[in-house]
Amino acid sequence: MKINSFLELKDFKKVIIEKEKIELDETLLTRVDESFQFLKEFSKNKVIYGVNTGFGPMAQFKISDEDTHQLQYNLIRSHSSGMGNPLPADEAKACMLARLNTLSLGKSGVHHSVVKLLKELINRDITPLIFEHGGVGASGDLVQLAHLALVLIGEGEVFYKGERKPTKEVFEIEGLEPIHVEIREGLALMNGTSVMSGIGVVNAHKANQLTDISVKLSCAINEIVQAYDDHLSEVLNGTKLHAGQQKIAEKMRAHLSDSKLIRKRADHLYTHFEEQEKVFKEKVQEYYSLRCVPQILGPVLDTLEYTEKVLENEINSANDNPIINVEDQHVYHGGNFHGDYISLEMDKLKIVVTKLTMLAERQLNYLLNSKINEILPPFVNLGKLGFNFGMQGVQFTATSTTAESQMLSNSMYVHSIPNNNDNQDIVSMGTNAAVICRKVIENAFEVLTIEAITIVQAIEYLGFQDKVSTATKELYDEIRSIIPAFSNDMVMYPYLEEVKKYLKTM
Repeated sequence: MKINSFLELKDFKKVIIEKEKIELDETLLTRVDESFQFLKEFSKNKVIYGVNTGFGPMAQFKISDEDTHQLQYNLIRSHSSGMGNPLPADEAKACMLARLNTLSLGKSGVHHSVVKLLKELINRDITPLIFEHGGVGASGDLVQLAHLALVLIGEGEVFYKGERKPTKEVFEIEGLEPIHVEIREGLALMNGTSVMSGIGVVNAHKANQLTDISVKLSCAINEIVQAYDDHLSEVLNGTKLHAGQQKIAEKMRAHLSDSKLIRKRADHLYTHFEEQEKVFKEKVQEYYSLRCVPQILGPVLDTLEYTEKVLENEINSANDNPIINVEDQHVYHGGNFHGDYISLEMDKLKIVVTKLTMLAERQLNYLLNSKINEILPPFVNLGKLGFNFGMQGVQFTATSTTAESQMLSNSMYVHSIPNNNDNQDIVSMGTNAAVICRKVIENAFEVLTIEAITIVQAIEYLGFQDKVSTATKELYDEIRSIIPAFSNDMVMYPYLEEVKKYLKTM
């Protein structure tokens, strides 16, 4: 894939998931060179932040010409101070691609060696050791991006062929040369939102998977209870003017198009009934977790689509400071590195993913509670009641995991803490928001895993394998290939892990 200007989220998927190699367009390299040469000339005899000044509250101190290069190395090394868990390889790679793209806009004044080395690391699957904890998302992801910059100068550590190794050792193996920091490479690499954005891109991809899975499982439950189809109808959902709701209902209609279990209300309830009937044998309406799926998942889809738009805008923006403008021969000082856009979207995304998880937990509870579904044994127990336990044990996991996500859904966006001698007096906490969002997404996969196994057990009990829709039958067959129908109690956690892995490939 050739990179020149605008990157879409689908391009990230090609590089991060499908391992497609990238190339740098010649016009991109020309643009980077022009920006570098302009800044080199323009910064002579002028005060330019981060070129010949200190950083943050130390910006009032002039840096002598002979110290300007060492200043950049000092910045990188001093801020390589992250802690906690390392970012997963896919997120680290997404961060690198996001940083490469913003530096390639020609608004940062970096030497072309920076983008060329980033390209090589991405193509060779060499990912920097970047820790979850560090940045507050105000001057961008300062600490996390310092760890990326540390690798580019040949220091720090990387993940290479599944192992954590010193960067110097891997560069020697691969024949790579570290960059020689020029005018402001240290600051240009560290000022920006590329880590929170990279994690956000991966989060958005996984949230899309979760939404699709939730639709499929919701359809299957409606089949299990032989629900009426009017709550999915185009007419009903068309009377509510939200695109997400209408799209979810459309997806459900497509999924259930050949189901032999979904019923028409007119065939059962819109017929005559005896006046003396006081209690209807047919259930008039389903529980909300079955009937209101378009209204519940609709906002999830709408939020996700808007988050994707914000992410695309951010990764294609100059999120640096200062901004180099070759066209009007000027350098602008400002705050494009502030991460509020991403922080807010990660908070919104984790909230809707938590709601999706809550929907799954309630659907699961419906299946497990024989008193409310009235068609299945307690806990979908295919064994001997009182002696065997069915899905009783795994419900505890689903409930506790959902509760954790509810707690984690409190906003990071509004948890600003001033720091940096109060220079950064209001911050975004964007990377924290993205990391917590990732945890909520991981939790959702776990709850949906438990729900999926329970659905398959329910289909087994009812003997509906040949009556469910083609799409539900495919899901049934795939999960049955991982976990067989069981009536005797067995250790569940290995099966849960395998089904979770399967859901992540859907």
